[in-house]
Amino acid sequence: MNDKHTTASRPAAGDAAVERARQLLDGGEPTLGELAAAVGLGPTALQRRFSARYGLSPAQYLAQRKLDALKAGLREGRDVSAALYDAGYGSPSRVYEAGAARLGMTPASYRAGGAGEEVRWSLVDTALGMALVATTRRGICMVELGNAPAGLEAKLRAEFPRARLQRVDAGRDEFLAPRLQAVAARLAGKRSDVPLDLLGTAFQKKVWDALMKIPAGETRSYAQLAAELGQPSAARAVASACASNKVAVLVPCHRVVRGDGSPGGYRWGLPLKRELLQREAAPG
Repeated sequence: MNDKHTTASRPAAGDAAVERARQLLDGGEPTLGELAAAVGLGPTALQRRFSARYGLSPAQYLAQRKLDALKAGLREGRDVSAALYDAGYGSPSRVYEAGAARLGMTPASYRAGGAGEEVRWSLVDTALGMALVATTRRGICMVELGNAPAGLEAKLRAEFPRARLQRVDAGRDEFLAPRLQAVAARLAGKRSDVPLDLLGTAFQKKVWDALMKIPAGETRSYAQLAAELGQPSAARAVASACASNKVAVLVPCHRVVRGDGSPGGYRWGLPLKRELLQREAAPG
């Protein structure tokens, strides 16, 4: 995977073609056929090599580039319509239809750092220690573990800097209370139905969806998970997506290990990862 070690002329040419394809995507919206013809590869070969290198297909890369451009424009305070068109969206209705799913809120709310979005949260003691649980009206958007209440709240505020953050004492909110109970049950290793509101790139969401399909008591290596996603060379991208997960345990990135069986990294610390794996592997 290290381009510097590729010395054969054919792989080097392929790497150059993939890099050229990325540059073309950064400058426009070519179709896969147009892109392949421009860089001298077949569409299938280009799709495979591009996905292996970047963890996204050319179409997914283009969609993410547009979304990133929209986010940047909104953060800079541009008018929503101008930011949409500058990012390459031909119709505002298209991004508004899918905007909540991809941005986690409407573009107007995202422009203001979450202004107008209501996020209710609380701290709860669980089988794994203190947890901050935050939810939008669509579902749980963050489960953060830690020992310092102030640090947990700071992470939430960094994620939603201008949202209406409403702290609710556990059990005193008809909306949040059952979700807190469901999250606490899941952190204790019990079954419970917890609606999620996951915010991430297209590739990250693919990884997180795949994680949630791994049965308790089983693990996958980063390479195995990449292969299951049809992108066998994207193990590093899979590891990065796992590290970006902000919903502890419910999105079970602890079930992904290194190829040699060692635990690998974990956002909430290796001791907890080992504890979770041992608990899930225990009979009964």
